[in-house]
Amino acid sequence: MLLALSTWPEIEAYVARSRTVVIPIGSNEQHGPTGLLGTDWLCPEIIAHRAHDAGDILVAPTFAVGMAQHHLGFPGSISLRPSTMIAAIRDWAVSLHGHGFTSLYFLNGHGGNVATIEAAFSEIYSEASYLRQTRGFALKLRNWWELPGVMRRCASLFPEGHGSHATPSEIAITQFAYPDAIKSAPYAPRIAPTGPIREAADFRARYPDGRMGSDPAQATPEKGAELVELAVKGLIDEVRAFGAEAAV
Repeated sequence: MLLALSTWPEIEAYVARSRTVVIPIGSNEQHGPTGLLGTDWLCPEIIAHRAHDAGDILVAPTFAVGMAQHHLGFPGSISLRPSTMIAAIRDWAVSLHGHGFTSLYFLNGHGGNVATIEAAFSEIYSEASYLRQTRGFALKLRNWWELPGVMRRCASLFPEGHGSHATPSEIAITQFAYPDAIKSAPYAPRIAPTGPIREAADFRARYPDGRMGSDPAQATPEKGAELVELAVKGLIDEVRAFGAEAAV
């Protein structure tokens, strides 16, 4: 069930039987010469939307802009300051909690979001603690590539040149879901350099085409389909377990 394509009576009825909601969250940022700018929000959205088709899961609208200041040297990248993102996550969470949702599962697609999302969780929990609110409000963060079996499959599909940004796994997932948007370009070197992440000018100088340690030319829609299938199964199992655990 997709929240955005539902009516308020349908959501009211859903909350009566389940208090769990999945929130895809990512970033709109460069992903090398062939990666779509929306890759980091598209991947969790693709997985979550297919999980809603396969299981009784409610999926909220995608939180599509994240903390990506280090990519601002590349056109099309958009970033929130950590403080802005923390405030926005807090407002999303409080809004959903006010309607009766007590288990909020954030499916993340951007590693650069992790510290900010976890800081937002701490802010939300602190607010609840200071106000002496009752138990039962739970927040969970999961990166889609950490779902059961996914990284193992990535290692077998891409034993060399998987890297950490503009990876063949994430690009394969977008190729699977959006075959009409597949791009091609020469890569030099084949496997990109790797190193630290700092501010935008330093990032652009270290990684001129935007990749980090990756060879995205290995991506195919078929490999993306394998990863999505694994991730969907893992997501359905985790969301059910999370809802049951948080209800205790």
